Amino acid sequence: MKLAKQLIVKPGQKVKLSKHDPDFTAGLKKKKDAEKHLARNIARLDELQYLLYAEDKHALLIVLQAIDAGGKDGTIRHVMSGINPQGCRVTSFKVPSAEEADHDFLWRIHKAVPPKGEIGIFNRSHYEEVLVVRVHGLVPKSVWSERYDHINRFEENLAHSGVTILKFFLHISKDEQKARFQDRLDDPDKNWKVSPADFAERKHWDDYMAAFEDALSRCSTKHAPWFIIPANHKWFRNLAVSQIIVETLEGLKMKFPPPPPNLAEIVLE
Repeated sequence: MKLAKQLIVKPGQKVKLSKHDPDFTAGLKKKKDAEKHLARNIARLDELQYLLYAEDKHALLIVLQAIDAGGKDGTIRHVMSGINPQGCRVTSFKVPSAEEADHDFLWRIHKAVPPKGEIGIFNRSHYEEVLVVRVHGLVPKSVWSERYDHINRFEENLAHSGVTILKFFLHISKDEQKARFQDRLDDPDKNWKVSPADFAERKHWDDYMAAFEDALSRCSTKHAPWFIIPANHKWFRNLAVSQIIVETLEGLKMKFPPPPPNLAEIVLE
């Protein structure tokens, strides 16, 4: 199942999210069928992560963006469940600290980029600087509008330094967000997730969709592509993200480094 070509935002493509169905499942109709594919992908990711670490020539950076309740945490929990945590770090970007705010907007991002041989996952990212910052007018348009170019140059530099970048926009409908919010209110085990701030942000849905469309349109490049992941069905979301990661890592054609010389002469006593 090749999903990358179906879900990628091609460089220069003008994105209109209303034309992307968040219920799309690529012809799969049963959750159990998708879970079989997911299990195979999780096992394969374990193998590929080991190879990534051994070869030590590439790093993998996974960027997750979504509207509130879009499923960023769930994607990380399910897709990355089989990999070695020693070689993977998740960074969640919230409101900048005082120290971070005293630097340029990419300073804290660059510090979290994974080294060669490792996987880094961004739960939210530098794209907040053209999303929430834009929607709430935290800086003038003259400032945030220049950040698309800054981001593209930053990501290109990372790619030239051996970082493979995959960016996933988890696309849910407004009705699905409402249902997930209601589930958090109704389920005592999920009450801790309830955030009045998230509910307030829902009022800005259209503004956020416009901001996402511009980010996807202007910042999907050959070296750092965006993928629009239909995410109303969590099982398909997990399958799609895992499949694209597997396809991408396999495309690196990684190889184990050669063994040390005179290996056959080593005798254990």
